[in-house]
Parts: sequence; structure tokens; C-alpha cells
Amino acid sequence: MEHHRLYLALPVLNEFSQLPQFLHSLENQQFTDFELVVCVNQYDHWWHEAEKKAACEDNQKSLQWLRQYDKFPLKIIDNSSPGRGWAAKKGGVGRARKTIMDAIVAFSGKQDIIVSMDADTYYPGNYLSVVAGYFRDNPKHLGLSLPYFHKLTGDEEADRLMLRYEVYMRYYALNMIRINNPFRFSALGSAMAFPAWAYRKVGGLTPVQGGEDFYFLQKLVKTGPIGYAASTMAYPSSRFSDRVSFGTGPALIKGRAGNWDSYPFFPSELFDKTGATFGLFPGLFEHDLPTPMDDFLKETFKTENVWGLLRNNYKDRVNFVRACENKVDGLRILQFLKKNYAGDGTNLLPLTSFIRKYMPGAFSEEELSELEEKGFERTKLALLARLREQFFQRETEMRKAGTVQDKIF
Repeated sequence: MEHHRLYLALPVLNEFSQLPQFLHSLENQQFTDFELVVCVNQYDHWWHEAEKKAACEDNQKSLQWLRQYDKFPLKIIDNSSPGRGWAAKKGGVGRARKTIMDAIVAFSGKQDIIVSMDADTYYPGNYLSVVAGYFRDNPKHLGLSLPYFHKLTGDEEADRLMLRYEVYMRYYALNMIRINNPFRFSALGSAMAFPAWAYRKVGGLTPVQGGEDFYFLQKLVKTGPIGYAASTMAYPSSRFSDRVSFGTGPALIKGRAGNWDSYPFFPSELFDKTGATFGLFPGLFEHDLPTPMDDFLKETFKTENVWGLLRNNYKDRVNFVRACENKVDGLRILQFLKKNYAGDGTNLLPLTSFIRKYMPGAFSEEELSELEEKGFERTKLALLARLREQFFQRETEMRKAGTVQDKIF
């Protein structure tokens, strides 16, 4: 059986306080055939900005610490020291991840595995062994989106915000799994892995300012099978961070200001319309049929002939359906949901309606009424934590069941 070496890709920016605990979690891994590749990074012009000087100095401390570290193999990419940082508008965590991963594929074997990580995330001792075992057992899979569970802090305000954001993520994922959509992954840069050959095959990671994990996983899904379940998980921290344009940190910052409009609970009926559209793809190979997403797709692609163009290019049903799925991808689905939902982030009725319909008995009517009336701001914290736990357990069951809807819902 072929052995895989693991290369761990770690971007570091202003994380000196996080590094010792992160490195300690790697020292305790059961699987030891790995090498850590770190990119300490920032914009070069930060050296000349007073409010960014502390981050620059923190990065220098990280570089010094990493250079003397000798518990396991480690490579350092310095995009932080004066003259080595990113040019204006050419940086960010996406650029850092791409820089590391491009370096790894340049010297690794094609069967070796790239594990994307973050310094503020805890990885249990079996994490790397599970990743290695997954790709041993699934050698043709292009990637693995691993489970996650954000750590709570004991700070009530921060925990409420984190629970609100994670429940949004899990609600979205549960609906995508429920309709068995190909783009049912949850994108976290701290919790994904893929073989070097797959990274090359899809043309690498696109260095966008934020969401690089989402776009990369989407490219993998469009190219071949990926895994959505594993018997381990990453534990990201609940940090207020503005280092990226969207994701956990910015969501918490927006939420603290009372703005959840970027993270609403879309009605499950809109996901049903997405699922119905995908279900019509095989029939669309024969001739046009009306779909629930027609108006959106015609406007988005600026054509009345959305499916005819694909029929002209794909002459068998299997490849035609695949082309339809790739056209109406995860980004388009999110855009469809946003365009067709008039509510905002304060409306919890879609969430409680979903629970009543698909998780009957999980919560009492009294509890659901409290959630509807008081929102995440004033509902008892213990109830919010149980809501997250219930969603996590249901998502785990569904992913393990292979997303066969009638087994769960």
C-alpha cells in the first residue's frame, strides 16, 4: 500500500501567541511523517504604518521562534521582513496559502498530501493519521473537507456571536446536504486536505483576498469526488479578526455591531427550489424544461438559452448533467438564495421552521418561541449551545450516511 507524506501548510500573520500551542498539537500527532511549511506574511508597506508596526514586530518574533524550532521538519517562507512582504493589494491569507502550496507541489511527490491549517486552531492527536488514512483508502479523491467545531471562550458576548455564526454555517450545510447538492462542503481553510496531484490538476489555489478555501474546494468538486466526513475534526478559535474580507473573524465583527445581513437563514423552500432544479438536469438533456431557477439563471448568464448551449457542447447525458452542475455551482446557488430572499439576518423564522419540520422533538415549542422572540442576543446561552450541538450531531450523521435523505430526514 502506498505511503503518503503529509505537508502542512500554515500561513502566519500576527500569531506569535498562538504558535506554541499549535506546534504542541503537532508534536502530539500519532502520524509523524510530516513536514510543516510556514509562510510568515504581511504587506511590505505595513512597516511604514504606525498602527501596523505591532503586527510586523509580532511576525519577526514568530520568525525567530520558528527558526530555532527543531522538534520536527519545518520550512519557513519569509514574506514578512522588510523588503520581503506583499506588494499593495497583492497579499492576504489567500496569497499566503497559495505561496505555501505552490512551494510544496514543487518538491513533493504527486501522491503526497497537503493539509491546510491555521495557527489559532487545535488539532487532536489523531488528526493527521485520519487524513493520511482517508487518502490511502480513497486514492482517487481530490480532497477532504474535514469536520470542525469552534471553541467557545467563556466570554458570553463572543460565545453568542460565535454560536450565531456557526449555526448559520451548519444550517446552510444541512440544507445543502438535505438536497444532496454536490457543493455541500463547509469551507474552512483550517480544515481541508488534498493530494499534490489534485492541486496541480485544478490549477492550484486562486489567491483571492478572502474565501480562497471556498473557491478552491469548489474547483475540486467540479473536477472529481471529494470527501465530506472524517472521524476527527479541527477546533478553530472564536477570534475577532479583520485579516480577511469574510469568514469567521469578519462575521464576528459584523455581528458585534448587530449586522448579520450577510449571514441570513435562507428559507428551506429556496434550497428545495435549488434541489428541484438539479433534479431536472437529466431531463434537460432532451429538451428545455421550466426550472425554479430559470429567471435567476437567464439574468445571471444573460441568455434565454442556458441549457441549449450546454447541449451543443456535451453530447452524452452524464457529461451534460456534470456541466449543468458545474455551471450552477456553489457561488451561483448562494447568489440565487440572496436574490430571492427579502429577509435579513434578524429573521429567525426560517431557522425555527426548519427545526419544526426536519428535527421534530429536538426542541420544545417554548424553546423555539424564546429563540424567535429574543434572538441570539437574549436567548439563554445554554439553549444556543445545545442548538449548535444538535446541528453538529445531525450534520455528522448525515455526512456519514452518505447524504441519503430518507435515512435522516
